Amino acid sequence: MAHTEVPRSIVSVQLLTRLATEQGMAIGDCLTDSRISPETLADTHAEILPSQELQVVRNIVGRIGHLPALGLAAGARYHLSVYGVWGFALATSPTPRALADIAMRYLDLSFAFIRFSVEIENGVPSVHMDDDSVPAEVRQFLLERDLAAMVNALTEVMPGKLPFRSIELKCPEPAYATQFQELCGIRPRFGRPANIVEMDPEYLDTPLPQGNELVSRACEDYCRRLMARKHRRIGLSARVRDRLLQAPNRMPGIDELASELHMAPRSLRRKLQEEGTSYRALTEEVRQTLAEELLKTAKLKLDEIAERLGYAESASFIHAFQRWTGMSPGAYRNRLPR
Repeated sequence: MAHTEVPRSIVSVQLLTRLATEQGMAIGDCLTDSRISPETLADTHAEILPSQELQVVRNIVGRIGHLPALGLAAGARYHLSVYGVWGFALATSPTPRALADIAMRYLDLSFAFIRFSVEIENGVPSVHMDDDSVPAEVRQFLLERDLAAMVNALTEVMPGKLPFRSIELKCPEPAYATQFQELCGIRPRFGRPANIVEMDPEYLDTPLPQGNELVSRACEDYCRRLMARKHRRIGLSARVRDRLLQAPNRMPGIDELASELHMAPRSLRRKLQEEGTSYRALTEEVRQTLAEELLKTAKLKLDEIAERLGYAESASFIHAFQRWTGMSPGAYRNRLPR
């Protein structure tokens, strides 16, 4: 799976089972082999793993997946309010550009199985929806669900005409293609090489009606801490992350780390990939987290921060920070509350 096994709220499964029972499916059938009990399902504060939700999706698609546009109907139930603080951070983002940055950085706080990414080419932004790692038997359902959920989010932050210029989807054109058009405002082109939603260039920096930079920044900070807590509870990647945090200025290479863990480097790479990450991604995550914390709390010069994070020179650190956040360390520090 492309997604990591980051614990997530039970709310998504509650929405899915509600949809399924409305179509005559029993709760017990929805939960088969998911290791989710009816008592857990009823607990709004419960957390489950993505693999458990995926099993619920398999059960539902296996039983009622023949219903036209079932995924679109599911996605229509996902409003920003169901995502908790991540949804509130999106709702209060000052611009769509800021919204996209928060959405991508903390995507594991959503319920998405499709892996979203935002690219800008020749000034034109596009959302890429990678479904290659989603099991084939549920791929159409989850593509529809996560696309509809994205459209819901954009509609809620900026009511009115959607900013889509074109939509390309890999799946064959279904009999209910007009429902995609009703949802998105334009008719997608089906049977394309990739799932890509292209947007109007001027949309990115349009002020959002509910935008509040101070509130959004506070929510983003909470998202960062929430993500850190969730990641600390995940298998081998948690052990690797803890080891990297011990000496961020002298991070071991993957061969050295594999030896410490009594594993072959190939096995370490494979197991991290199974958890939806990689050694490089973990080193980047640790360095970014520490960099942001040092910029917030320590009155250190950039070359001192660079040294603490294992960079030979501050220029390398500045380049990496810009890649992580889209801004320089100086700009990041200047936007912090005084």
